[in-house]
Amino acid sequence: MEDKIKSQEVLSETASEQQAESTPPMGFKVIVREFKKDKMAMFALGVLTILLVTTLAWYLRLDADTVMDVNILHHFKEPADFNFGLIADAWNGEKSMILGTDDYGRDIFTQLFLATGNSVLIAIAVTTIIATVGIALGLIAGYYGGMVDNAIMRITDFVMTLPTTMIIIVFLVLVPKQNIWSFIFIMSVFSWTGYARIVRSKALSESRLDYISASKTIGTPTWKIIILEMLPNLTSLITVQLILSYAGNIGLETGLTFLGYGLPDQTASLGRLVSAATTPYNLEFRPWVWLPASTVILVLMLSINYVGQALKRSTDAKQRLG
Repeated sequence: MEDKIKSQEVLSETASEQQAESTPPMGFKVIVREFKKDKMAMFALGVLTILLVTTLAWYLRLDADTVMDVNILHHFKEPADFNFGLIADAWNGEKSMILGTDDYGRDIFTQLFLATGNSVLIAIAVTTIIATVGIALGLIAGYYGGMVDNAIMRITDFVMTLPTTMIIIVFLVLVPKQNIWSFIFIMSVFSWTGYARIVRSKALSESRLDYISASKTIGTPTWKIIILEMLPNLTSLITVQLILSYAGNIGLETGLTFLGYGLPDQTASLGRLVSAATTPYNLEFRPWVWLPASTVILVLMLSINYVGQALKRSTDAKQRLG
């Protein structure tokens, strides 16, 4: 009798272990396992973290007016020999010339941190604004359906058909005194449509599920159903979209500034540093002006893309590596 009981206990433990091994990981565990399986994504996450933390430390430390102060005497100075004393000077806001200077005699090294910080700030602000507007409209359209959905989607379709980049450039030209915040507002006006359509398509299917019908039956307020019940089920989709649009907004900001329609001249920008390469002489003989900024943009965009792809795979069981 005792042997029979022991054998049943062993079988029970074995079955539970097999079930635990076969049960797929959920939530945060899926993301961790996906990054562990994708070494490139793990490396990109590390590079992105280091880049953002370093940029934030310098961005909060440096004085923008001092860094962007014009000094013609240092016009296109070549990079100085590297030493830690120059880094200390740069940390204190002085011209280090580790990476040389631009055509206005402004230090490239300190400009890189300010320019990267501005790009990150603009991308986060624009992404937050367009995500808030797009997600709100998408949830409302998907929850109510019918005429409400039709009205919101027709407005969304109309905005999507507009030549967004050209309209943004026109608005940027018309604004007399431009700064980072006006630039953020103008970039955000026409960029929310992607969120609205993606969230609306998922919200439509969610609104027909039993748990939504049950909540409506027991009299749960609409805002609670939308925010506390529907929205959490769209978190994975929204997270992936946030990462990818964040990279897109960095590219849009640097591209507009590169073309001369972005941030004003007195504001540090990666796009403006890269625009020095439009001059053949600078392209060939002064690579220290445009190459560091180009490298930062390339590393930033690739890192965000690899991290975003890993997050995207973690939300789709068919594409997961782990």
